[in-house]
Amino acid sequence: MLLSRQSSTALHSLAPARLALRVAFGAASRRSLRLGFVFTASAVEKRKPLAATARRAGWVGCNIVLRNIPNDAKIGVVIDGAAVTPAKVRQQFARLRLLKELSVKERGWMLDVLRVVQSLGKQEFKTSDMYEYVRHFEQLHPDNRHVRDKIRQQLQVLRDRDFLRQHERGVWAVRSR
Repeated sequence: MLLSRQSSTALHSLAPARLALRVAFGAASRRSLRLGFVFTASAVEKRKPLAATARRAGWVGCNIVLRNIPNDAKIGVVIDGAAVTPAKVRQQFARLRLLKELSVKERGWMLDVLRVVQSLGKQEFKTSDMYEYVRHFEQLHPDNRHVRDKIRQQLQVLRDRDFLRQHERGVWAVRSR
């Protein structure tokens, strides 16, 4: 099930108050409910325009690609069938609410870098590990000519926002939540 409050065109220019609802029913007792609070342009997938014979011919919709939203940008309400305490939900919400002060473009870069960090599957990683994804970032942000510099900058932003720790120059650790 997926609910969205904003259209994809509005998504690029508005504040981060986005809402997606994902209900997953897997194995018999595994149930999860997560709220995706912050979307980036990379999480919006444009659909084909409606056919000329459709009542709203030419209209273009979008899908929200939930796997493109970093885990730290999702608020767990029910995890594996167990309700998360209201205090924990409020704590997660407050942490993400700080992203509102970033511009849409800055927030997009930060969350795209965070998603790649999470995809590494390591508790500790090096800046050079992130450089392996330069082509990926070039596709997401084709107007940026200094992708390596931007990756370094965003790792520092993630450190300053308490998503990462920096052990030493070029060595990072994911903060556990």
